[in-house]
Amino acid sequence: MNEAHEFLREDDVLGPLVEEFGPLGLDPADDLYRRIVVSILRQQVSMASAAATRERLFAAVEPTPEEMLEADEAVLRDAGLSRQKASYVRNVAEAFIERGYDREYFAELDDGAVVEELTSIKGVGEWTANMQLMFSLGREDVFPVGDLGVRKGMATLYAGEMSRAGMVEAAERWRPYRSYASLYLWRANEDVVDAVAEVVPKD
Repeated sequence: MNEAHEFLREDDVLGPLVEEFGPLGLDPADDLYRRIVVSILRQQVSMASAAATRERLFAAVEPTPEEMLEADEAVLRDAGLSRQKASYVRNVAEAFIERGYDREYFAELDDGAVVEELTSIKGVGEWTANMQLMFSLGREDVFPVGDLGVRKGMATLYAGEMSRAGMVEAAERWRPYRSYASLYLWRANEDVVDAVAEVVPKD
């Protein structure tokens, strides 16, 4: 993490943000299934709504693949999940059990293979897969170009909206630490930073 901080601090574009916010780090989640459920809950809703649903859901059902599959759908719906998201968290639970997902399983796969594996599950898109790369597996060079906060951060740094292709090209300068660069991009907008719980200062 110190190497990433030092590398990005020297960048002409991102450097001022790095200086302002100091070292930021990735904190890989201990529980991979729980973390992917959180990402699913965050899809296309406000962070406040997702947090409220998460609290109700985890109070009603232990967030393990086995318990989520055993839970009555009415319990999931009462916690605030739509019928679609209830299906998604069950789909992921089945995949965890059937495929034996754990940290060791994914350690053998490169980033592209992890994304391909996860997005084969109905309900897991590229954004959700990228969040797992960063915040479940601690991969250092992920650039979630589809993330609204990252797009806003890039627009702030480059004084205008950019195409996704343009963003990817511009972010090449931050390789091999694009995950850390993304943490700073989230910090570039006050309306975004509070929504990303994993963006935390590091001593």
